[in-house]
Amino acid sequence: MQMAALGQARAQGAEGLEEAGVPAAVPAEPVSTSGSRQKSVRIARTPAPPVIDGKLLDPVWANAAAVDDLHEVQPTEYAQASERTVIYLTHDEEALYIGVRLFDSEPERVTARILRQGEEVFGDDFFEVTLDTFNDRRSGYRFLTNPNGIRQEGLYQNVTDTQWEWQGIWDTAASIDAEGWVTEIAIPFKTLSFDPNNDTWGINFRRGVARRDERMAWVSRNRNTDPSTSGIVVGLTGIEQGMGLDVVASANASRHRNVEADVSDSTVEPSLDVFYKITPSLTSSLTINTDFSATDVDDRQVNLTRFDLFFPEKRDFFLQDADIFEFGGISENGRPFHSRSIGLSEDGDPVDLEVGGKLSGRLGSFNIGALAVRQAGSGGLEADNAIVVRTSANVLAESTVGVIVTEGNPTSALGNSLVGADFAYRNTRLPGGRLVESNVWVQRSDTEGIEGDDGAYGFRFASPNSVGFGGDAGFERIEENFNPALGFVNRGGIERKFLEVEYTRRPVAGFLRALQTGVSGERTELIAGGLQSQQVELDVLRLENRVGDELEVGRSLEKEVLYEPFEISDGVILPVGAYSFEENVISIETADQRRAWGDIEIRSGGFYGGERDQIELGVSWRPSGRFLARLALEVNDIVLPQGEFITRLAQFRTEVVFSSTLSWVTLVQYDNVSEIVGVNSRLHWIPQAGREGFVVFNHNLQDFDRDNRFHSASSDVTAKFGYTFRF
Repeated sequence: MQMAALGQARAQGAEGLEEAGVPAAVPAEPVSTSGSRQKSVRIARTPAPPVIDGKLLDPVWANAAAVDDLHEVQPTEYAQASERTVIYLTHDEEALYIGVRLFDSEPERVTARILRQGEEVFGDDFFEVTLDTFNDRRSGYRFLTNPNGIRQEGLYQNVTDTQWEWQGIWDTAASIDAEGWVTEIAIPFKTLSFDPNNDTWGINFRRGVARRDERMAWVSRNRNTDPSTSGIVVGLTGIEQGMGLDVVASANASRHRNVEADVSDSTVEPSLDVFYKITPSLTSSLTINTDFSATDVDDRQVNLTRFDLFFPEKRDFFLQDADIFEFGGISENGRPFHSRSIGLSEDGDPVDLEVGGKLSGRLGSFNIGALAVRQAGSGGLEADNAIVVRTSANVLAESTVGVIVTEGNPTSALGNSLVGADFAYRNTRLPGGRLVESNVWVQRSDTEGIEGDDGAYGFRFASPNSVGFGGDAGFERIEENFNPALGFVNRGGIERKFLEVEYTRRPVAGFLRALQTGVSGERTELIAGGLQSQQVELDVLRLENRVGDELEVGRSLEKEVLYEPFEISDGVILPVGAYSFEENVISIETADQRRAWGDIEIRSGGFYGGERDQIELGVSWRPSGRFLARLALEVNDIVLPQGEFITRLAQFRTEVVFSSTLSWVTLVQYDNVSEIVGVNSRLHWIPQAGREGFVVFNHNLQDFDRDNRFHSASSDVTAKFGYTFRF
């Protein structure tokens, strides 16, 4: 009965397409696998590629396979989608081609305000395809586009997280018409890693309708649309990658000036990146005289804790197959490998990378990553090699077991190495759409001249369900001398326990689409004895309406124990002791599909024996696809028995978009801790994927005497162009 009904629905859909002037196509076929619902589509091969012009008029699509049974995921999972979507699939030996007709009952309200390549498209109407090229339910690629044909791509890591900084070469075009909008996508097989002996890939499709903040998908479970819940595409045979060779040649010219020292220097340097696929699933990479001058600057943070802050990786070389190097599900403290430790000094200044090589990909059920980099000497340190080897094996249906080894110490003359092992269990096929996931890991470092107390281990169990009860619990132990020199640790000699329980209700009708409440807590104790930190977060109520606006009210209860004096601000020193304090929290966030949107969070209450009022504010305005302005402020007004102070952090960002290939982005940042105003301005030209040019201007102004008069401290300007040759 179910199969017959689906077949009838597809027949009606095809008839409607013909009336709209779109060719009918071979329908997809749903199948059942191991007692759970699974969807499958058999793809057809095309003798000639379609023209990617966003029109869907090429006769190639008439013989393509079709998918038209998307359902709603947000706000109500498995409800009927408000708008029809028909997806066409075909391929030749060089690329996968996807054509999509996205019907809209109000085509004049299609949201298409994002015009800058590489920008997030989630505030617009969008279409997304997920490819699990090894059909292992553990990894995958994300390709998204909007009605302006803007490209956004990412790599899945840890199954559900996304590394958005990854950049792949692919093509798309789109157009808006009286029926809604159309997009056409070409994803070259040269851009992907895959097993040529397997003609079956995981695949999923997702659509967003911005004005209703609605999400639709082909396959979902527990509101997830990641590789663990995808359908499959069958018939990918006879596909090729050519020689599998990408050569990225770049050149940059830069001029740097230190105003205070009255010193200037100019350089002109080439750089070369080579990517060669030893097999379609295994890629080797070589970088020579690596240049990171065009990399985005970090967002500044004001640190009111006694622990180092974590900054994400943004450099292209380290982002290639970055998901393979993930370990233990560790987000920050205790990571055995964090590529930010390479090519940057302890002060965050760039250090030249003379040469680097990487091997990454998959062989059968094994995931392999190996990295070797030669870093130039700096700050009195000699040149050093950094080596990382990471491998894991797919076990059970969705789980992995692996090891990691590192060697090198970029910021010290002491030798350092590390070895670790981890097991990740995941099961998304539980009754009722429930899922569970857990991680167990152990590591040991070896630092020259240091013996003992150099281990770390932890485990975590979670059931992150989107409806009803969900939770997360775990334990971590990081010993005093555990030192992953190529990783990240900001708290050592500790044991940390954490627990989170939440309940979510999603009404089918009414003003609200989600109500959530919960409690979370963590306790960090010194291995030597005694409490270091304790925090309990009461999420009293979190509300979300039908268009995506959110309101949250909560309360935080904290305890911090200082075993040595802590200078929290210039001249303000907190004495040794235990401090307990509470804060009330309220936050409001408006949905970003509007021309103007924003967010605000206010915290008020106790703080280290005194009081703190904190406000974080962000306001964005996009009157058209040609311009964006965003202002972000963070202010802490702190009154302590030892003194009073105010911290201020401000960011102002503008984007001027001349076309989908040319944009000008400027970021101005200021904080009153460093008293530095930093200006980063980037003219970015992308004539097509794989070819881009930059002109980057950086200028720092500093209030040396703290008299509110800012003077130039340093400046530099860099021009860079890179071209990818594919063979």
